Amino acid sequence: MQTKALYTGSFDPLTNGHLNIIERAAKLYDELTIGIIVNPSKKAMFSLEERKNMIEETLRHLDNIRVDCFSGLLANYVNDNGFNVVVRGLRAAMDFEYEIQMAQMNARLFDKRVETVFLMTDPGYSFISSSMIKEVYSLGGSIEGLVPETIQRNMDRCKR
Repeated sequence: MQTKALYTGSFDPLTNGHLNIIERAAKLYDELTIGIIVNPSKKAMFSLEERKNMIEETLRHLDNIRVDCFSGLLANYVNDNGFNVVVRGLRAAMDFEYEIQMAQMNARLFDKRVETVFLMTDPGYSFISSSMIKEVYSLGGSIEGLVPETIQRNMDRCKR
């Protein structure tokens, strides 16, 4: 059976923690879709199209990756697109409590063939979040080594 996995997030911006999970998940599954979720409760730095383009550029070195955007219920997107695995990244214990609740709710909504798989991020990236990156950057702090170079260039371009 071919494994078709989905890794979702707002990715605003994509961080090296996200990249760590993506590269590892790409080795585990035949096909990995990076699903950029529209999150109306978050103030976005980049448009969906900008995020999609930056992520595609960042992930050119991986041949089994597809990038897509969606809104609405995750379970609907998963079921409508035939995924059989949903990958979730964990940074710390506090992530686990939230993620396990979401996974259990989704288990009720997913088709029976869908599994949620948790991957721990590399400890060197466990403190990174997109919102923290945006805050540090907006206050003039260095985010070098915390985001891929493509993302850094685009953030610098926005600042000008």
